[in-house]
Amino acid sequence: MGTTLIGLIVIAAAALYLTLIYNRLVSHRNQFRNGFAQIDVQLQRRHDLIPNLVESAKAYMDHERNTLTAVMDARNNAVSAQRDAAADPADSNRIQRLGSAENMLNKALANFYAVAENYPELKANETIQQLMEELSSTENRVAFARQAYNDAVMDYNIFREQFPNNVVAGLFAFKPTAQLELETQEARQAPRVSF
Repeated sequence: MGTTLIGLIVIAAAALYLTLIYNRLVSHRNQFRNGFAQIDVQLQRRHDLIPNLVESAKAYMDHERNTLTAVMDARNNAVSAQRDAAADPADSNRIQRLGSAENMLNKALANFYAVAENYPELKANETIQQLMEELSSTENRVAFARQAYNDAVMDYNIFREQFPNNVVAGLFAFKPTAQLELETQEARQAPRVSF
Protein backbone atom coordinates (compact mmCIF):
# COMPACT_ATOMS: atom_id res chain seq x y z
CA MET A 1 0.00 0.00 0.00
CA GLY A 2 2.84 2.39 0.85
CA THR A 3 4.62 1.74 -2.45
CA THR A 4 1.40 2.34 -4.38
CA LEU A 5 0.87 5.67 -2.60
CA ILE A 6 4.44 6.75 -3.33
CA GLY A 7 3.96 5.70 -6.96
CA LEU A 8 0.76 7.72 -7.21
CA ILE A 9 2.46 10.75 -5.67
CA VAL A 10 5.36 10.46 -8.14
CA ILE A 11 2.93 10.14 -11.08
CA ALA A 12 0.88 13.10 -9.82
CA ALA A 13 4.04 15.19 -9.35
CA ALA A 14 5.26 14.28 -12.84
CA ALA A 15 1.87 15.12 -14.35
CA LEU A 16 1.83 18.45 -12.50
CA TYR A 17 5.37 19.23 -13.68
CA LEU A 18 4.48 18.41 -17.31
CA THR A 19 1.37 20.57 -17.02
CA LEU A 20 3.46 23.49 -15.75
CA ILE A 21 5.87 23.09 -18.66
CA TYR A 22 3.01 22.91 -21.14
CA ASN A 23 1.40 26.04 -19.67
CA ARG A 24 4.69 27.97 -19.84
CA LEU A 25 5.12 26.93 -23.49
CA VAL A 26 1.61 28.21 -24.23
CA SER A 27 2.40 31.45 -22.40
CA HIS A 28 5.63 32.00 -24.33
CA ARG A 29 3.92 31.19 -27.64
CA ASN A 30 1.14 33.68 -26.90
CA GLN A 31 3.69 36.33 -25.97
CA PHE A 32 5.49 36.10 -29.31
CA ARG A 33 2.16 35.99 -31.14
CA ASN A 34 1.14 39.17 -29.33
CA GLY A 35 4.51 40.67 -30.26
CA PHE A 36 3.82 39.86 -33.89
CA ALA A 37 0.37 41.43 -33.60
CA GLN A 38 2.08 44.68 -32.55
CA ILE A 39 4.37 44.50 -35.59
CA ASP A 40 1.35 43.75 -37.76
CA VAL A 41 -0.41 46.94 -36.60
CA GLN A 42 2.65 49.11 -37.29
CA LEU A 43 3.35 47.51 -40.66
CA GLN A 44 -0.27 48.05 -41.67
CA ARG A 45 0.09 51.71 -40.72
CA ARG A 46 3.30 51.95 -42.75
CA HIS A 47 1.78 50.20 -45.75
CA ASP A 48 -1.26 52.51 -45.62
CA LEU A 49 0.93 55.64 -45.65
CA ILE A 50 2.99 54.65 -48.69
CA PRO A 51 0.23 54.93 -51.33
CA ASN A 52 -0.61 58.42 -50.03
CA LEU A 53 3.03 59.43 -50.31
CA VAL A 54 3.35 58.02 -53.82
CA GLU A 55 0.08 59.62 -54.93
CA SER A 56 1.17 63.00 -53.53
CA ALA A 57 4.55 62.74 -55.24
CA LYS A 58 3.13 61.81 -58.67
CA ALA A 59 2.37 65.41 -59.54
CA TYR A 60 5.99 66.42 -58.93
CA MET A 61 7.82 63.35 -60.16
CA ASP A 62 6.18 62.93 -63.54
CA HIS A 63 9.37 61.55 -65.11
CA GLU A 64 10.01 59.10 -62.29
CA ARG A 65 7.15 56.65 -62.85
CA ASN A 66 9.51 53.66 -62.55
CA THR A 67 10.57 54.76 -59.08
CA LEU A 68 6.97 55.23 -57.96
CA THR A 69 5.93 51.91 -59.49
CA ALA A 70 8.83 50.12 -57.77
CA VAL A 71 7.73 51.54 -54.40
CA MET A 72 4.14 50.42 -54.93
CA ASP A 73 5.17 46.96 -56.15
CA ALA A 74 7.44 46.51 -53.12
CA ARG A 75 4.66 47.77 -50.85
CA ASN A 76 2.14 45.33 -52.35
CA ASN A 77 4.60 42.44 -51.93
CA ALA A 78 5.17 43.47 -48.31
CA VAL A 79 1.41 43.62 -47.66
CA SER A 80 1.03 40.11 -49.07
CA ALA A 81 3.91 38.80 -46.95
CA GLN A 82 2.47 40.55 -43.89
CA ARG A 83 -0.92 38.88 -44.35
CA ASP A 84 0.75 35.53 -44.87
CA ALA A 85 2.87 35.91 -41.72
CA ALA A 86 -0.11 37.13 -39.69
CA ALA A 87 -1.95 33.92 -40.56
CA ASP A 88 0.74 31.89 -38.74
CA PRO A 89 3.45 33.89 -36.96
CA ALA A 90 4.98 30.64 -35.71
CA ASP A 91 5.92 29.63 -39.27
CA SER A 92 9.60 30.51 -39.75
CA ASN A 93 9.32 30.57 -43.54
CA ARG A 94 6.52 33.13 -43.45
CA ILE A 95 8.46 35.35 -41.04
CA GLN A 96 11.57 35.15 -43.23
CA ARG A 97 9.52 36.02 -46.32
CA LEU A 98 8.11 39.03 -44.46
CA GLY A 99 11.64 40.15 -43.55
CA SER A 100 12.72 39.87 -47.18
CA ALA A 101 9.67 41.76 -48.43
CA GLU A 102 10.20 44.55 -45.90
CA ASN A 103 13.85 44.67 -46.93
CA MET A 104 12.84 45.21 -50.56
CA LEU A 105 10.37 47.90 -49.50
CA ASN A 106 13.09 49.67 -47.53
CA LYS A 107 15.33 49.66 -50.61
CA ALA A 108 12.53 51.00 -52.83
CA LEU A 109 11.78 53.78 -50.31
CA ALA A 110 15.47 54.66 -50.05
CA ASN A 111 15.58 54.98 -53.84
CA PHE A 112 12.43 57.13 -53.74
CA TYR A 113 14.01 59.44 -51.16
CA ALA A 114 17.18 59.73 -53.24
CA VAL A 115 15.20 60.65 -56.37
CA ALA A 116 13.00 63.08 -54.39
CA GLU A 117 16.13 65.07 -53.52
CA ASN A 118 16.16 66.28 -57.15
CA TYR A 119 12.72 67.92 -56.83
CA PRO A 120 12.82 71.09 -54.68
CA GLU A 121 9.09 71.73 -55.05
CA LEU A 122 8.43 68.19 -53.81
CA LYS A 123 10.58 68.80 -50.76
CA ALA A 124 8.65 72.03 -50.08
CA ASN A 125 5.21 70.41 -50.24
CA GLU A 126 3.63 70.40 -46.77
CA THR A 127 1.55 67.26 -47.38
CA ILE A 128 4.59 65.30 -48.50
CA GLN A 129 6.62 66.57 -45.56
CA GLN A 130 3.87 65.44 -43.19
CA LEU A 131 3.64 62.02 -44.85
CA MET A 132 7.41 61.61 -44.69
CA GLU A 133 7.37 62.50 -40.99
CA GLU A 134 4.55 60.00 -40.35
CA LEU A 135 6.46 57.34 -42.24
CA SER A 136 9.64 58.04 -40.28
CA SER A 137 7.72 57.86 -37.00
CA THR A 138 6.16 54.59 -38.08
CA GLU A 139 9.59 53.17 -38.94
CA ASN A 140 10.60 53.78 -35.33
CA ARG A 141 7.45 52.07 -34.06
CA VAL A 142 8.11 49.09 -36.31
CA ALA A 143 11.67 48.86 -34.95
CA PHE A 144 10.46 48.86 -31.34
CA ALA A 145 7.71 46.32 -32.06
CA ARG A 146 10.18 44.09 -33.93
CA GLN A 147 12.58 44.17 -30.98
CA ALA A 148 9.81 43.16 -28.56
CA TYR A 149 8.74 40.37 -30.92
CA ASN A 150 12.29 39.10 -31.37
CA ASP A 151 12.80 39.07 -27.59
CA ALA A 152 9.60 37.06 -27.12
CA VAL A 153 10.65 34.62 -29.87
CA MET A 154 14.05 34.18 -28.26
CA ASP A 155 12.47 33.48 -24.84
CA TYR A 156 10.08 30.98 -26.41
CA ASN A 157 12.78 29.20 -28.39
CA ILE A 158 15.13 29.00 -25.38
CA PHE A 159 12.42 27.65 -23.10
CA ARG A 160 11.26 25.22 -25.79
CA GLU A 161 14.77 23.82 -26.33
CA GLN A 162 15.65 23.26 -22.66
CA PHE A 163 15.37 19.79 -21.18
CA PRO A 164 12.79 18.44 -20.23
CA ASN A 165 10.78 21.21 -21.91
CA ASN A 166 11.92 19.97 -25.32
CA VAL A 167 10.27 16.61 -24.65
CA VAL A 168 6.95 18.25 -23.79
CA ALA A 169 7.31 20.65 -26.74
CA GLY A 170 7.88 17.69 -29.06
CA LEU A 171 4.88 15.81 -27.69
CA PHE A 172 2.57 18.77 -28.23
CA ALA A 173 4.08 20.08 -31.51
CA PHE A 174 5.51 23.37 -30.23
CA LYS A 175 7.71 24.21 -33.20
CA PRO A 176 10.60 26.68 -33.19
CA THR A 177 9.94 30.03 -34.80
CA ALA A 178 12.15 32.63 -36.41
CA GLN A 179 12.96 36.16 -35.42
CA LEU A 180 12.01 38.91 -37.84
CA GLU A 181 15.31 40.04 -39.31
CA LEU A 182 16.35 42.18 -42.21
CA GLU A 183 18.82 40.71 -44.66
CA THR A 184 21.31 43.51 -45.27
CA GLN A 185 23.00 46.21 -43.27
CA GLU A 186 21.44 48.94 -45.45
CA ALA A 187 17.99 47.62 -44.70
CA ARG A 188 18.70 47.68 -40.96
CA GLN A 189 18.90 51.44 -41.17
CA ALA A 190 15.65 53.37 -41.28
CA PRO A 191 15.18 55.35 -44.48
CA ARG A 192 16.70 58.81 -44.17
CA VAL A 193 14.24 61.63 -44.67
CA SER A 194 15.67 65.06 -45.35
CA PHE A 195 13.68 68.01 -46.59
